[in-house]
Amino acid sequence: MRVEAGVAAFEGDLILDNATRLLAEAEAALGEGVSVFDLSRVGNMDSSALSLMLSLRRRAAGKPIEFHAIPESLTSLANLYGIADQI
Repeated sequence: MRVEAGVAAFEGDLILDNATRLLAEAEAALGEGVSVFDLSRVGNMDSSALSLMLSLRRRAAGKPIEFHAIPESLTSLANLYGIADQI
């Protein structure tokens, strides 16, 4: 994960194998005041990406955070699970 100008950009794949590490990195960025998370440089994603996004929203404790460049495939999966309004 790279943080520049208050935006944390995920890079590489966001899948079960690395979701725990990426969540820890994203939580650290959140703790440093980052409120925007960019997914434009993510390759493969699975449902762990949704879990990570929901976890970050919970950890933000009501502070607004944004996710940019959410791929349509992930949005479709969120719709299927009935959680699209939460990501």
